[in-house]
Amino acid sequence: MANYFVIIGAYLLGSLSFAVIVSRCMGMPDPHSYGSGNPGATNVLRSGRKSAAALTLLGDALKGWLAVWLCCHYQTSWHLSHYSIAAVAVAVLVGHMWPIFLKFKGGKGVATALGVLLALSWPTALICAAVWLIIAFGFKVSSLAALIATIISPLVAWWFIPWPSWIIAIIIIDILVLYRHKSNITKLLNGQESKIGHSN
Repeated sequence: MANYFVIIGAYLLGSLSFAVIVSRCMGMPDPHSYGSGNPGATNVLRSGRKSAAALTLLGDALKGWLAVWLCCHYQTSWHLSHYSIAAVAVAVLVGHMWPIFLKFKGGKGVATALGVLLALSWPTALICAAVWLIIAFGFKVSSLAALIATIISPLVAWWFIPWPSWIIAIIIIDILVLYRHKSNITKLLNGQESKIGHSN
């Protein structure tokens, strides 16, 4: 039964939107109401509150890391399989993208996916984060950085992660992140994607 409980718990943890939580605590507008309407750190940054964006990024990454880390740390005592940990990794991201607490209107999952990667394989996470930073600061386009980091993550994970189920989970996570960025991909191809810090 523990295997089922941790998956459900991961989804509920993922459903906590730190973009919304931080915005309410700091007296800011709902992130659904401005910019791209996406409850994520990049859109919160469009409000001009860098501290709020940083807290959103940290919170969304932390919940992804925490869900997977707890299962890895207590794997033996909770009698969890590697498949259950893989399912938890996917479930916490699904919770972020389609949160039950926000009528299933969630974020695009980049920060949460990074947190998951950090718990599954910190070398993979650090390499992907470095790629994101290089592209983001070089081109000033968050979605482009996220897409490139997402695409390379399974290739990097293959070198560091010994369990196939975890690599499959990362591939599923990547597909979900790419799916949630479909509008950004269209804008990138049309040269219409907004740059980091711009209001539109």
